[in-house]
Amino acid sequence: MGDLGSELALALTSETLWTAILLCAPLIGFVTVVGLVVSVLQVVTQVQESSLSFVPKLIAAAGVLLVLGGWMLTTLTQFATRLIANIPSYF
Repeated sequence: MGDLGSELALALTSETLWTAILLCAPLIGFVTVVGLVVSVLQVVTQVQESSLSFVPKLIAAAGVLLVLGGWMLTTLTQFATRLIANIPSYF
């Protein structure tokens, strides 16, 4: 019985982590690319203003959330629905 419990816990943990990675990867990836581009532009122009690196990343994050927010919410809702629907089978 202990084996089944640990297998279930590992499967739930794995599914949760993969869902979290799937949800945050586009946001983190796009903001990282924007930060890299801004850093290169700062090095080329020798303008070292801290707000110059923060504002474009903030705008990029807001843009990604506006574009992909619906998909992210749908993915999270499907995961939560599956998790809640499977509660009786966990016991």
